[in-house]
Amino acid sequence: MPTYAYRREDGTTFETQQRITEDPLEKCPETGQSVERIITGRPGVITDSADSSGAENAGSAPTCSGPLCGL
Repeated sequence: MPTYAYRREDGTTFETQQRITEDPLEKCPETGQSVERIITGRPGVITDSADSSGAENAGSAPTCSGPLCGL
C-alpha cells in the first residue's frame, strides 16, 4: 500500500497508508482539521526492474536508441 503525505490547516504534516483506489482524506483522523494531500520527493511505489541476469547488470544505465534519445 502506498504512503501518502497530507498537510493540515495549521501547516503540520502527517503520513498515512491508503489503497490506491481510496479517495484522498478530507479531514485529519487525529485532529479533525481539513487536510490536503501533498506531493513528496519519495515515490509511493518502488519496483525492481532488474532482469533475471542479476548482479551482472547492477548499476548499468538503460540504453536508448530511439529518435528522441539524441543518439
